Amino acid sequence: MPIEFTLNGKRQSVDVVPQMPLLWVLRDTLGLTGTKFGCGMALCGACTVHINGQPTRSCTLPISMVAGKSVTTIEGLSGDSSHPIQKAWIEVDVPQCGYCQSGQIMSAAALLAKKANPTDSDIDEAMRGNICRCGTYQEIREAIHRASQYAKGGTQ
Repeated sequence: MPIEFTLNGKRQSVDVVPQMPLLWVLRDTLGLTGTKFGCGMALCGACTVHINGQPTRSCTLPISMVAGKSVTTIEGLSGDSSHPIQKAWIEVDVPQCGYCQSGQIMSAAALLAKKANPTDSDIDEAMRGNICRCGTYQEIREAIHRASQYAKGGTQ
């Protein structure tokens, strides 16, 4: 029986086993490879997507759990990198290897959706489940502050 949900604003139906992790449905069945596999245990954050606006690890979440819900991936954040967090990420030159970046961006976008002007403490708390092997944490924090300004219509 197909599982139906909304993906990046469009209705989607997939006919896969209900236990298949959302990450593999996105990558292998639907061809959306922006969401990355990191640890497979929902610990590193590389596979973060939004489910009904909440940052969620997709590597352990069965596709059956998203039936009727809205899923947003990095591809759905904006088609042209115009989302404030994407714009700031590029300007601050956050990525080094880049592998964790889609998960980092999705967590940061969820934070800014909840808190327009986060403090360093807010950022650290929201981002602590996202691991960056390159150690770009200071740049990530800077980009989130910059994106906060952009979201309010300002510049930095």
